[in-house]
Parts: sequence; C-alpha cells; structure tokens
Amino acid sequence: MAKPLILITNDDGIFAPGLRTLISVMQHLGDILVIAPDKPMSGMGHAVTISTPLRVHKLKSEEGYSEYSCNGTPADCVKLGHKAILGRKPDLVVSGINHGSNASVNVLYSGTMAAVIEGAMENIPSIGFSLDDYSYSADFSKCEPYIKSIAENVLKSGLPEYTCLNVNIPSVNGSPIKGIKIARQAMAYWDEKFDQRQDPHMRDYFWLTGVFRNRDEAEDTDEWALRNNYVAVVPLHFDLTSHKTIPLLRDWETEGLN
Repeated sequence: MAKPLILITNDDGIFAPGLRTLISVMQHLGDILVIAPDKPMSGMGHAVTISTPLRVHKLKSEEGYSEYSCNGTPADCVKLGHKAILGRKPDLVVSGINHGSNASVNVLYSGTMAAVIEGAMENIPSIGFSLDDYSYSADFSKCEPYIKSIAENVLKSGLPEYTCLNVNIPSVNGSPIKGIKIARQAMAYWDEKFDQRQDPHMRDYFWLTGVFRNRDEAEDTDEWALRNNYVAVVPLHFDLTSHKTIPLLRDWETEGLN
C-alpha cells in the first residue's frame, strides 16, 4: 500500500531544531515533503505574499523525501506545496514544532497555526505542534511520542471537514508529562504596551511588550492543561462567526434604507 504523503512546514525557519524533530517523527509515518520559510516568520499570522515573486530552493530530494526552502510565509508554503510542488492534496499537513506556546489567543498571531488553518481551508487534515518553552536549549525530544500518537490517530481516523488541531506540549522542567487532554481555547489575552525609546539620532522608536493575562481558570482549557503538565489538543475551524449573536441582531435586518 502507498504510504501517506505528509507536508511539513513551520514558522521558525527551515533550519529550526523543532522542524528537524518533527521531520524525524513524520519520516516513520509516510513520505515527506518539507517546504518551510527560509527565515523566521514568527507572528506572521495568516499573511500571504501577493506583491513579490515567490521562490523555492530545493535542498534535498530522494525516494520518499524532498525538502525546499521558500521566501514566503508559512501559509504560502502550504499553498505552494499543495498547488505547485505536489499538484495534489497531501494526506496530512503538520506544522512546527514551534518554539513557544500557541495556546489561547496566540493562535491568531501564529504563523505555525496559519499553515495548519490553510490546510484545513483545503479540507486537508492538519495539525500544529508547539512546545511551551522559549529557551535556546529547549528539549524537543520529549515531544516525539505525543506527536507520533496524535498524527497516527489523525492518519487513521481523519478529522471532521475543515477542522485542524492545535497541539501544545508543556515544558515541565524534568517532570513527566501526564498525558493528553482534549481542550478548548482559553479566554486569555496579551495586556500590551509599547516601550518608547530613542535611537542615537534622537528619533523615537517602539518595542512591543506586554504581560499575558489568563482570566479563564476552568479546567477544560488549553492553558489549564499546559499548567498541569498535559499535552493540550484543541480542535479548531476557521469560521469566526459568533453564532450566538445572530439571533440578537435579527431586529437590525432590513430590505433597504431610505
């Protein structure tokens, strides 16, 4: 039987250690196409390139494995991999392993998750993996059994239409990971401010800073799971409609205003 075809990307760039770990795990599960940004693209969200040419550079090609770098965003990489390089849908899109959490509101800023949502928009089963550790020496190896288990489940059982998974793995400083929790996205946010400074020419510039605020202490959220040493798995879709608000606005409907 033909092996599954897996498209791999990230937002930390083609040489990121998290990507290398993800490739190592996925090579046990299927044939691989890697296409990743040629430089870090963290915080790009779902940006796509429309005003400059997209270029890809083949780094490696052998039976069952090919690898490309791209000057575009993570979402560009999925589009190019699917539409231009493969010419058909892969069986699975995986993105990561991101260097840092993409839980709660972070999913909206994340290039890692934009790639996954791009896959879901094409109705391809897609998973984003992130490790809640920002240190330079982060140990991605502890992610491997959980990545393998979740990816195997998706390859075996699929996902509902236009759905993807946001997987965040805790940094536990030597403590064992307790297991996997299916969770919802926590209601949390960044309390941001801008640090104003001056350069040597006395011109103002700004650095974005802030503090993460979690106002959602329920035990069914991704933030709770991470704090309690569980891998958090949140199913996502790209329909941002506030369905519960629609009935509240029905009285606003009209056939025309004069």
